[in-house]
This record gives sequence, structure tokens and C-alpha cells, in this order.
Amino acid sequence: MAKFRGAIVVDNEKCKGCGLCVVACPTKVIDLNPDVNGKGYHYAYMKNPEACIGCASCGLVCPDSVISVYKMNVE
Repeated sequence: MAKFRGAIVVDNEKCKGCGLCVVACPTKVIDLNPDVNGKGYHYAYMKNPEACIGCASCGLVCPDSVISVYKMNVE
């Protein structure tokens, strides 16, 4: 059985920090950064990258489509 690991890339400057991705993540990988972007928003980031399963829930709920999800095979 193949084992997968995921990763997300957030466009920090376009993220508005709504937090929908934080709530949608089943493995609690995402949080809002204490730092702010150029527009003054706390942007999303991966706080626990090893736990990401690449389910893409975060990307699906993002209203601004600023999250790219990648999934790779780990064996």
C-alpha cells in the first residue's frame, strides 16, 4: 500500500487570513502566522509539515484560491 505525504504552498501576499483552511485541516497542519503580510493580514502557513496528508481540504475551502496542494508518494 502506497503511503503519501502532502505539502502546501500559500501565496503569503494574497492570503487574507480568514482561517477557513485552519478549520478544514483534519490533521491540524495549518495555522495563521503571527507575522503579517504586506496588507496587514496574518497569513496561513504549515506549522507541522510532517503531518500533512495532501487531502486538499484547505485548498478547496480557500475563498481566494491562494493555496496549492502537492501530494507525493513516500515509500
